[in-house]
Amino acid sequence: MTEARIYNVYCDESCHLEHDGVPVMAWGAVYCPTDAIRAVTDNIRALKSAYGMASSFEAKWTKVSPAKKDFYLALIDLFLADDRLRFRGLVVPDKGLLDHARFDQSHDDWYYKMYFTMLSKIFCAPHRYRIYLDVKDTRGGPKTRKLHDVLANSLYDFSRESIERVQQVRSHESELLQLADLLIGALTYANRGLASSPAKTAIIARLQEALGPDALTRTSTFAATKFNILHWRPRETAG
Repeated sequence: MTEARIYNVYCDESCHLEHDGVPVMAWGAVYCPTDAIRAVTDNIRALKSAYGMASSFEAKWTKVSPAKKDFYLALIDLFLADDRLRFRGLVVPDKGLLDHARFDQSHDDWYYKMYFTMLSKIFCAPHRYRIYLDVKDTRGGPKTRKLHDVLANSLYDFSRESIERVQQVRSHESELLQLADLLIGALTYANRGLASSPAKTAIIARLQEALGPDALTRTSTFAATKFNILHWRPRETAG
């Protein structure tokens, strides 16, 4: 029998608003056994120190620049080399194709469905999960509770034994959430076909070199467990 473990799952999203003028939207999660979080966090902080940054420096996609390119490439290498770290993402290539009225749902309804679709690949009995979301806005509390309800009910986990918690954290307090932001940023950048930043393009190239040339722009195979993404299109699901 498989021994039950607890996993921390750090989630973030990019361009998730319905009318923000960006066609691509993405969700993603970095997940890791809870008993490894301290060691991984220490390793990332040591990496920051090695590149002359304070341990409190908040790594994120919007801060990728030529001056910090080597640090961010090293952070990508750390993720790729550590078997305890995995990533799951979901990309909507063109949200202009969404037709919520057809399915009698709001954008918020669909948002929660996509979160479950993204996370369901991670969940596996008998393990338990603690899910952490980046603090975004004042609606975060109700959205967090709603997401916990959706995830637990979809798994028939009415006693909250599998999905132990869903709570907000501030990204500057969590190195794993910062890593999730970086990978989701790379995922969105690649799917938008952008190449204006040499530093960001270098990160895309490093991921493609390690994972395959289409790893960020096509649905992953079932066997791809280190970095697994779903390219979602309206015709692929009823919701």
